[in-house]
Amino acid sequence: RLSQFHRDGFLVLERFFSSEECDSMRSRIRSIVAGMEVPPHCRTEFSTREREQLQAQGSSDYFLTSGDKIRFFFEKGVLDEKGNFLIPKEKSISKIGHALHAYDPVFKQITHSSKVQELGRKLGLERPVVVQSMYIFKGLKDPPQPFLLAVTPHQDATFLHTEPLGRILGFWIALEDATQENGCLWFIPGSHTNGITRRMVRAPSGASTCVEFVGSEPAYDDTQFIPLPVKKGGLVLIHGEVVHKSELNSSGSSRHAFTFHVMEAQGTSWSKENWLQPTPELPFPSLYT
Repeated sequence: RLSQFHRDGFLVLERFFSSEECDSMRSRIRSIVAGMEVPPHCRTEFSTREREQLQAQGSSDYFLTSGDKIRFFFEKGVLDEKGNFLIPKEKSISKIGHALHAYDPVFKQITHSSKVQELGRKLGLERPVVVQSMYIFKGLKDPPQPFLLAVTPHQDATFLHTEPLGRILGFWIALEDATQENGCLWFIPGSHTNGITRRMVRAPSGASTCVEFVGSEPAYDDTQFIPLPVKKGGLVLIHGEVVHKSELNSSGSSRHAFTFHVMEAQGTSWSKENWLQPTPELPFPSLYT
C-alpha cells in the first residue's frame, strides 16, 4: 500500500471510518449551519477558478484570516448584488473552513483519532502538524442544490507551499458514497513527481487583492485523469503535489466530505508567502497527542 501511494501520489483506504463516525460529523455540521450568522460584508463566494478566486477571495480578508477560525464560504450564484441569499442559507454553502480540527470537538476527535495517528506513524511522519481543515458540501439532498461547483485541476502545494516540497499530505474522508455522478475525485497518477509551476501567495501591501498567483498552470490532458469512487467512510490520502480535480455534481445526491492537511514539520520550512499562516491563537497543532 505504501509503495502504491509513493507511485501514484494517492491511496484509498476503504472503511477507514465507521458509518457512525461519518454520521456524527454530518450531524455536527447541521448544528453548525443552523447557528450560522454571517455578516453581509463577509459573504464570500468560494471559487477555484483563478480570476474568480482573486476577485472573491483575494479582495477579502475574511478568507485570508480564516486559518484559525470556523468560517463559511458559499457557492457561486447564491447571493444577489447586495450580498443577500437567493436560496436558503443551508443550501448555499460550498465549504466551512479552516480550523474545525482545532475548535470543534467532533472534528478535533476525528482529526486526532488513534487510527489517524497510527496511519501517520506508518507513513513515517515524525513531527506532523495539522495546518487546515474543511467540510465540503458538494450539493445538498432533497432537493439537490442548484449551484454545484466543480473543482478545477490543481495541486494542494500551490496553496500550501513548503521548502522542501513533498511535506504536505491531505486526508480526505468520504462522509457519503462519492461516485462519478455526484462528483468524486479524479487524479493523474504519478503527477506528484513533476514539482509545481504555480503558487498562490500573499499580495504586496497596497495591492488590489490580498493574494495573487505566481507562475502558470499547465494545460492538463483530460484523458490522463482517472476517477476515484469511494464508499462512505473511505479515506483518500493525497500527496501535496498530485494533480486532482472533481467534476460537477450531476446527481440528486450530495457528496459531503471532511478533509484536513498535515505538514511534516521535521526539517520543513512553511512559506511566509502562503495565504494560510499559524497565529499566536492557533499555532499548527501536532497531529500526535
